[in-house]
Amino acid sequence: MTQDLRLDALRAAYSSGQLTPRALIRSLRDKAAALNPDYHLFIRLLSDAELEPYLSALDGRNVAALPLYGVPFAIKDNIDLAGIETTAACPAFAYTPQRSATIVEQLLALGAIPLGKTNLDQFATGLNGSRSPYGACRNSVLPEYPSGGSSAGSSLAVALGVASFALGTDTAGSGRVPAALNNLVGLKASKGLISTAGVVPACRTLDCVTFFSASAREASHLLALTARLDPRDEYSRANPLWNDASAFGTPRPFRFGVPRSEDLQFFGCTEGPKLFVAAIEQLQALGGEAVPLDLSPFLEAARLLYEGPWVAERYSVAGELMQQNPEAVLPVIRAVLAKAPQVDGVQTFRAQYRLQALKAQCDRLLEGLDCVLTPTIGRPVTLAELEAEPVQRNAELGYYTNFMNLLDYAAVAVPSGFMANGLPWGVTLFGRAFTDQYLLSLADALQALPQLTPPVTPARNDMARLVVCGAHLDGLALNWQLKQRGARLLEVTRSSADYKLYALAGGPPMRPGMLRVDQGGVAVEVEVWELPSRELGSFLTGIPAPLGLGKVQLADGRWECGFVCEPYGLQGATDISHLGGWRAWLAVS
Repeated sequence: MTQDLRLDALRAAYSSGQLTPRALIRSLRDKAAALNPDYHLFIRLLSDAELEPYLSALDGRNVAALPLYGVPFAIKDNIDLAGIETTAACPAFAYTPQRSATIVEQLLALGAIPLGKTNLDQFATGLNGSRSPYGACRNSVLPEYPSGGSSAGSSLAVALGVASFALGTDTAGSGRVPAALNNLVGLKASKGLISTAGVVPACRTLDCVTFFSASAREASHLLALTARLDPRDEYSRANPLWNDASAFGTPRPFRFGVPRSEDLQFFGCTEGPKLFVAAIEQLQALGGEAVPLDLSPFLEAARLLYEGPWVAERYSVAGELMQQNPEAVLPVIRAVLAKAPQVDGVQTFRAQYRLQALKAQCDRLLEGLDCVLTPTIGRPVTLAELEAEPVQRNAELGYYTNFMNLLDYAAVAVPSGFMANGLPWGVTLFGRAFTDQYLLSLADALQALPQLTPPVTPARNDMARLVVCGAHLDGLALNWQLKQRGARLLEVTRSSADYKLYALAGGPPMRPGMLRVDQGGVAVEVEVWELPSRELGSFLTGIPAPLGLGKVQLADGRWECGFVCEPYGLQGATDISHLGGWRAWLAVS
């Protein structure tokens, strides 16, 4: 009987005593060893002696005390595990680290157990999984297709049922392409959110550690456990509180960008366009509004990754070895990096200037959108096609992925269907940095269709919603305070019928006070605005007493942040509830 490796299922099995970490880990290691000759997913599996310290650390520990108690995971072999050789799929480059990567240390402290080091495209340079001296990684479903890469073995470890989750890396799509090809969720979190200390760089300024998991919900849990500022990593960034575990929830009505037809590319695949339309319809069924998006500046940025000076950043890792021992590096990797020594400083700065201009343009295009939906790949390619044209076919796999890290966006690859031959197909949701939990919420909802459960906790991103009822209404005296902070009007609606509305004493400007009451209340006309979360604090500090921000219930039952009034502020106020709103009072006053 195959063991259910989902996090909740494992915890239940351990808690009930039906399963022990030793029994599970050793059976999974044996299963992985049996699969390895066909799939080449592991470069090295840990021995009994190497596993024992991790298993012994769980002896006598309470399952409930460790969030990842006994959870098996796999590590891409460009990420350090102390005492175990790191190869980056290049034997001549290999070294044995004395300390694990920060992300590995975090997972071990949480109770997770490493099974071994997984195969990858050499030096994480590739999106297909076939560029390794340890063997090409075939797809988990159809043997004539690749696994996708460069995090090839990590995706297979989860897809083939030998790990609950796996660590990969992603610079150009290495954590998303293999997820799409193996029916997995691939989380490429915002740059710096997961530490890259102890990771062999591909492009140090762009690299991200990624999670492969069966579900977005599990990826959300793993991210919440590990998104920490790391003193070991100078590129580490603190996670804003709007992106913590509580941000994961059920999506509210949202707007998502969809590339224009002229920007979409499926490279001759006839099924991709239909599958993508189906994914758009799925998001619309979740309450999303599709908005056409000009993807051309994003695609121009993508071309900079390999056509621009960033190839020299890759060369900074493998270049010395290529000079001293060219045969140690695979020919296709040498071909990719061949032009790097000719890149000069002038070219580098010009490319950076162009990237910054594209970043500004792309950021403007994302304004007013909660996320963007794209295919993860245009079309799958076979192993035979990769062998015939390795560079071109690989480039096609990165059409929708190469720009993400250059432009500093968060992205989640999520399964959304299958092709006629049974090969998995998926889409990517991407958005502004530090909207990871929001994107995972949408991915979770996509995975849950059509069995979507009723809303419990609304998903949050980097935008805050604000209910206004008086001088901040659109076009009125204080509305500029919202607009200068980048706010936009979402809807005109009413509160629930539980409020009294008063014209407060004093002014100008005249201000209303909205007070929740037990009886005799009315529904008050209000507006719901959205503004960047980072601006909410400055807005709050400028609100004079007796007004403040609290929770306001809307007519449809939602609770949103909004203006409320302290009861003491009603001295000398006029009850204008019967008019139903501030605009109506202004019209008669």
